Amino acid sequence: MEVKVFKDYDELSQQAADEVINLVKQKNDAVICFASGNTPLGTCQWIVKKAMTEKIDFSKCSFIGLDEWVGISPDNSGSCRFFFYENLFKPLQMADAQIFLFDALATDLNNECRKMDNVVAEKRGIDLMIVGIGINGHIGFNEPGVDPNLLSYAIDLHESTKAVGQKYFTGATELAQGITLGLDHLMNSKKVILMANGKSKSEVIKKAIKESVTEEMPASIMQKHKNGFVFIDEEAASLL
Repeated sequence: MEVKVFKDYDELSQQAADEVINLVKQKNDAVICFASGNTPLGTCQWIVKKAMTEKIDFSKCSFIGLDEWVGISPDNSGSCRFFFYENLFKPLQMADAQIFLFDALATDLNNECRKMDNVVAEKRGIDLMIVGIGINGHIGFNEPGVDPNLLSYAIDLHESTKAVGQKYFTGATELAQGITLGLDHLMNSKKVILMANGKSKSEVIKKAIKESVTEEMPASIMQKHKNGFVFIDEEAASLL
């Protein structure tokens, strides 16, 4: 694992976007996995800008969504699916056949998980995974205490995740479960970038990259990834 510190959120976002653009230049059928949310928003915006400026062709790439709120409609502006279509898929004119996201309204969540695992296997793995980190150390919905050897699964969300998640919705929303790629997918990805910005993430970043690897701090598993990177701004790095 390598830690890279950038001046601010914009510089951090541009660098992460460059990683995606450079990958697609080198491998036009790249398999990319992304988290949604505030942290990767700038990265998505820079990917779109750079793709248009440099005329990068994304038509042969595959995109895999990291996670989703169970029970939330894809039309809800707080859903991960909505985020991706608005900020990445539509601007890049990606076809539905390139996009693989969890169906949060599926009646059989276990089957939904197996479908996603099969997609990853059929694509021969993920080339680049870009994730964030929660204040409790989660990656995706891999909450503290979960088995790091799991593939995709549904999970009851921690109270902190439910509380913080409200910021994505226009009104109070019941959030009980999430469906997510497990940490085994992360460890098997060819390259992983964990992003964090702001002073609010400084404490959890310190714990994740400086303290022991433990299931109670899921993001600490990044220390064991042979091609893992932590991209943070100066504020998030302030306690290192």
